[in-house]
Amino acid sequence: MTTKDDFEARCPSFQAAIELVGRRWNGAILMAAQEGARRYSEFLAAVPGISDRVLAQRLRELDAAEVLVREVQPTTPVQITYTLTQRGKELALAVQPLVAWGDRWLGRGTDNDG
Repeated sequence: MTTKDDFEARCPSFQAAIELVGRRWNGAILMAAQEGARRYSEFLAAVPGISDRVLAQRLRELDAAEVLVREVQPTTPVQITYTLTQRGKELALAVQPLVAWGDRWLGRGTDNDG
């Protein structure tokens, strides 16, 4: 049985996780990374509607949160890739039930009355 103290102790962690994944575009970027996007242009193609500026900002934020890791290959031209960290992989798995719920209840062409 969960007590009020348990909830209050866990609430900040829950809130931080929801705000990270719920920040506009972060969920879509996370799902694109899980589907194999690694380069900036691949994320841009996988997340319709996101601007260059916002994508760059969100990739930096997700790197700072240790959800993605940014890797620079010193080639000519320089290649930069982003991959999910273990933390990011766990977050992507945690979000999957929410994706399934959205497909079921909010997806196009579904009967939302159950």
